[in-house]
Amino acid sequence: MQYDVFNGDADGICALHQLRLQTLQPDAVLVTGVKRDIRLLDKISTVSDSSITVLDISLDSNRTPLLQLLEQKNSITYIDHHFAGDIPETDLLTTHIDPAPTVCTSLIVNQLLQEKYSGWAVTAAFGDNLHDAAKSAAKNLHLSADRLAALRELGELLNYNGYGAQISDLHFTPDALYLALQPYEDPFVFLEESSDIAALRSGFKEDMDKAMKQQESDPGKQNRVYTFPNAPWARRVSGVFSNLRAREKTDAAHALIVENDDGTLRISVRAPLAKRENADTLCRSFPTGGGRSAAAGINNLPADMLDSFLEKFHSIYS
Repeated sequence: MQYDVFNGDADGICALHQLRLQTLQPDAVLVTGVKRDIRLLDKISTVSDSSITVLDISLDSNRTPLLQLLEQKNSITYIDHHFAGDIPETDLLTTHIDPAPTVCTSLIVNQLLQEKYSGWAVTAAFGDNLHDAAKSAAKNLHLSADRLAALRELGELLNYNGYGAQISDLHFTPDALYLALQPYEDPFVFLEESSDIAALRSGFKEDMDKAMKQQESDPGKQNRVYTFPNAPWARRVSGVFSNLRAREKTDAAHALIVENDDGTLRISVRAPLAKRENADTLCRSFPTGGGRSAAAGINNLPADMLDSFLEKFHSIYS
């Protein structure tokens, strides 16, 4: 059996799409979830004697099920840009991991495939708020400004769809969105023909209109903090909103706080774009935190730890 395990955001979807354009696996079992659902290997921990491709989820966060899967004689290819920690040494595991803050998983895949499907890598990089890296990867495509802007919109819409506390928050399930992309080698043809894009555009506009009316929680400081209500729109738009605010003020760090149904807090952090460091270090120091150096988050921060988080946030980015 073949299992394709991938993050449900633009990067995870586009990384898998590039790989399967190169090597079709029509019977592969798709394993994914919302963007913050990163312990995806737990879902297949009983699998044995299979081939598994893992994309855009932290090896360190999946270490326990990964070791179990290796013991069960699975052959695993792991491609990612998050913090990995110690990488197991075994012939059953092939890794392509680069945690540099200007790299995403789709850009790693793009290099492995010798830039064969660069349009999709550019799309993913825009979705991951790596605009300079996206433009650099697009140079060989010789795109007009309008077509480059179209890939930026596509990446941001695919990424927007991945955010939510549960699948019901999303407009499309990530596996359904991946399958919608599957027939298209050219992202511009997908943009022209797909009816899904209109639905994402409409949802994105409605959610962002609400988000842009939200004020800073504690204005006047170097860094910016926003607090959103407990609502599906707030969870859906959290990533794109955080990326937008980060681009507005590149020397500031940004934190977005959204209340969960159980009273805990969902935190999104963006390091200053001028110095993409320590977002993962900050978030991993709290329960359910993780991510990468430029952008990270905490899924369920106890409310009584918020003051501690904010103190550490402002201290790290002072």
